[in-house]
Amino acid sequence: MKNRTYNIKALLIATVLSLLMIVLVFYGSRELQNFDAALITYLFGTVFAFFGIVYRYTVWLQRPPTWIYFKRGVCFLFTGKVFSHFWFASKETVSNIVFQKFIYPRGKYRWMAHFMIAVGCTSAFLITIPLTFGWVHFTMAPNSISVYEAHFFGFKLMEFDLDSVMAFMTFHALNWSSYMVIFGAGYYLRRRLTNPGLIATQTFEGDLLPLILLIAISVTGLGLTYSYEFMKGLAFDFLAVLHAVTVILFLIWIPFGKFFHIIQRPAQIAAHIYHRVGKQQGMAVCEHTGEEFATNLHIKDLKMLTKKLGFDFDREDGSSHLDLSPEGKRSRLAQAHLKARQAGGELFG
Repeated sequence: MKNRTYNIKALLIATVLSLLMIVLVFYGSRELQNFDAALITYLFGTVFAFFGIVYRYTVWLQRPPTWIYFKRGVCFLFTGKVFSHFWFASKETVSNIVFQKFIYPRGKYRWMAHFMIAVGCTSAFLITIPLTFGWVHFTMAPNSISVYEAHFFGFKLMEFDLDSVMAFMTFHALNWSSYMVIFGAGYYLRRRLTNPGLIATQTFEGDLLPLILLIAISVTGLGLTYSYEFMKGLAFDFLAVLHAVTVILFLIWIPFGKFFHIIQRPAQIAAHIYHRVGKQQGMAVCEHTGEEFATNLHIKDLKMLTKKLGFDFDREDGSSHLDLSPEGKRSRLAQAHLKARQAGGELFG
């Protein structure tokens, strides 16, 4: 029997959640009453991307180290000092997810570019997904030719005049997202085309293709706006097809390429909670160097994990090699080599 190359549990979860999404699209659009048939290709691309994301995320969570971080992080979040943990998680979310501060130590301009990409992509997703699913739609107000109504799941949210600032900002929201993505991705693309160190190590599919896709989506999206506002619809059909192709390629690429880190990033909040609680419970001290090097919680879980994976680092006296810091391990390894050479009678042979 051949080895199975897919994960049954992940496949089942991804299938069930994808079917649930389709059900939500059906009922959220009032049984497709508010669904725009012109967006059907975007819907297929989104469902495919969602299936791939859930599948890969589930497989990723099943890895023993990832599962320990995730399980303990979530457990700590809802037990013990719940308010303190939620406050910490909220601050981490605002700092590292909203403002992308983890990038800032690498450079001010790199942070600014990354922030623009993050805000542009996030806002674009928040706008296009509800529109694609038919959860959000706009209609003319009854007995009016100048007032628009915004509906969510079929319920009226607000209304605004077509000549108002609200209308201008709403109908051009994707344009603002596109400009931010172009500026951010353009900065990184220029860097990857001019920095010798990056040129030597980067790959096209891993580093250049994601940036090219982001810029292509944004440029073709802006092209649609310029076509119907300034060019009387010239080449609109061609641009619409080209834009759809770039968006679908982007959606398909998310589960398999570099874009997947967008989905992984929030899970790191659980790891931060894990490290925080570990420090509060106490630090492990290396028996060789006498210095703190990790949390006791981390070392305890590491011992359990390595045994689960089939590695036994226990010593004859009941202690473990994992009780040593990296410096301690290197020192003990050097001592072991020295003893072996002394026992063989050749120190330099």
